[in-house]
Amino acid sequence: MQFEEITYEEDGPIGTITLNRPHDGNMFTPRMCHEIRDCIDGIRRETRTRVIVVTGAGEKFFCIGGRKEGMQDTLLYAGVLPTLEMYEAIDKLQKPVIASVNGFAVGGGNVLHVVCDITIAKDSAMFRQVGPMMGSFDGGYGTWYLEDLIGKKRAKEMWYRNPKLTARQALEWGLVNHVVPDAELQDFTRKIALEIADRGAFALASIKASFNARHGGVSGLSRMAHDLLLRGYLDSREHTELAAAFAGRRAPEASEFGH
Repeated sequence: MQFEEITYEEDGPIGTITLNRPHDGNMFTPRMCHEIRDCIDGIRRETRTRVIVVTGAGEKFFCIGGRKEGMQDTLLYAGVLPTLEMYEAIDKLQKPVIASVNGFAVGGGNVLHVVCDITIAKDSAMFRQVGPMMGSFDGGYGTWYLEDLIGKKRAKEMWYRNPKLTARQALEWGLVNHVVPDAELQDFTRKIALEIADRGAFALASIKASFNARHGGVSGLSRMAHDLLLRGYLDSREHTELAAAFAGRRAPEASEFGH
């Protein structure tokens, strides 16, 4: 897959998406959001990779938010930075996603790592929500999911006071899983990704879908039923007998039910 504002590389069972605008803080643009969404759509349909890593290019920035330049001047959806498509793609991907935070994770960049399954940060990384300081806010992934991670009181403090959190403070708050020396971030991320890749892919997909069903409403429950539970049912003797009976226009053999 070829992109302009991200890169994508595979290393055995690990696929790595790199936000590739280091000159501008790896900030989201409409193109970047769509490229991440499209990249993940391709990842969803292949079986080579087992774990996905999201990181930023350079040594200073993971992602510090988004830019709307070039978008239509309208109050309709075409005038909204399409971050939700990107967050939803990560959230619904059946493979675990690790955020490898290599610098500042601010605004939408903080939300980006929050929607990932695991966050590993280098020691010099910084985390912050700045919406109310800039005249914006997040009413979903950046609040609900943040509350799940660090609790309601601290999530509200992040949004109301907009403190800068060091990587060590973020670890204390429960915002990240691991903090490592700057020089060890890439190797440690790969180590964790390979460890997860050794687990059962179907089991991991089922676990992720189970977590997501809590916030996913009908979409989350449908994913559990359609993508996971139904898949096992389609291999059952009950399904085979019912399908054969329907095709043969005969009554099914009830003794096959439950097998």
